[in-house]
Amino acid sequence: MAYFPDRPLPSQPLPVVVTGAGIISPLGRDWAGNVAGFRAGRTAFSPISLFDVSRQRVGTAGQADITDSAPDAGISRKSWSRMDRGTRLAWLAAREALADAMLAGGEIPMIVGTSAAAMPIGEDYFQHALATTKNRGSQLRRVELYQAQRQLTSMARELSISGPLRIVSNACASGANAIGQAFHLVRSGRAERVLAGGYDALCQMVFSGFDALQALTPSGLPRPFDAARDGLALGEGAGFVVVEAAAAAKARGARVIAKILGYGATTDIHHLTQPHPLGDAALASMQAACAMAGLVPEQIDYLNSHGTGTLLNDLAEGHAIQRWAGDAVGKIKVSSTKSAIGHLLGGAGAVESVICLIALKNQFLPASLNVRETDTVCTFDLVRTPREADVQRVLTNSFGFGGANATLIFGQEGFT
Repeated sequence: MAYFPDRPLPSQPLPVVVTGAGIISPLGRDWAGNVAGFRAGRTAFSPISLFDVSRQRVGTAGQADITDSAPDAGISRKSWSRMDRGTRLAWLAAREALADAMLAGGEIPMIVGTSAAAMPIGEDYFQHALATTKNRGSQLRRVELYQAQRQLTSMARELSISGPLRIVSNACASGANAIGQAFHLVRSGRAERVLAGGYDALCQMVFSGFDALQALTPSGLPRPFDAARDGLALGEGAGFVVVEAAAAAKARGARVIAKILGYGATTDIHHLTQPHPLGDAALASMQAACAMAGLVPEQIDYLNSHGTGTLLNDLAEGHAIQRWAGDAVGKIKVSSTKSAIGHLLGGAGAVESVICLIALKNQFLPASLNVRETDTVCTFDLVRTPREADVQRVLTNSFGFGGANATLIFGQEGFT
């Protein structure tokens, strides 16, 4: 039994650790592939092959390497065929996280963040509705499979997981908030362990929407914190972690990757899509996470920024970092890994959390690539090439449309 919804709250919050992590991104299909990609400072943008972009301003994105056929004996061909592309990404990352944690399933709650979810199935439904009135049965199947909860319950079954399922969908903060909610569930003693993460796949409707907003960089290469940045690039992928009570992990002899030290979540009510120019909510989110962790900015060795490469986001986050760090801002090492893999929307916060774990485990800082001239807001140390470093504590920011803000702090297992 790993879920205790009615258990009384402990007198003190329980220590929480990460015992497994899985990732798939445009840079690689697993942890090792992403370590190699980020350490080498590679970018992963290419012409889109998943759908027609001939009528769009931009035709490139960060595509993950998966095929339409089932990857191995770990999942049946039928189950794989019913999963949309995003859920396939999620399954691959979640399976890696469980294997890394030495878990073979069980009664484990699952909390998953996503924004687009199974949108490609909705697009398929629409195209079939326009084309013909036949095959009504197949249309009903598309209606069923379009639902995120249907996709994720199928994924849980294929992972041999039973337990409550919670779906978080608040735009680009979804994945980070899913991990944050898992952290609270374990910290409160309501669960021994939780599988948490986020995912999103590229799809035509979302891509076309961002292109219509002229939010995508025409060059196809995002340049977060560059003085002449001109937009974001979209990507796809998934990141999952096993969040576990430290005592439960110790009892079963699990390997600990990191501790979760703090989590902050705030709402920016300035504008539906634009952050407050001075980053008020972003500042509050970082402050809340640091207060929970009992840390000051100088103790953060690396900050993985939301850093989309748009004019307003980078400026607001830059101001928030300045206000948060104060006189110590010059010592704060910052980069945006979206410069390498693109913006993964609902999956971004979870994937970037795993990237922070990679930085902790491998003792290097991933870079903000493609920067030609640093924006004047960067009074912090913008990491422009991968850098070996002593990394003990990392912070990651995720901000979404609608004003959702989330910050997570991870630390080395030995840190108290």
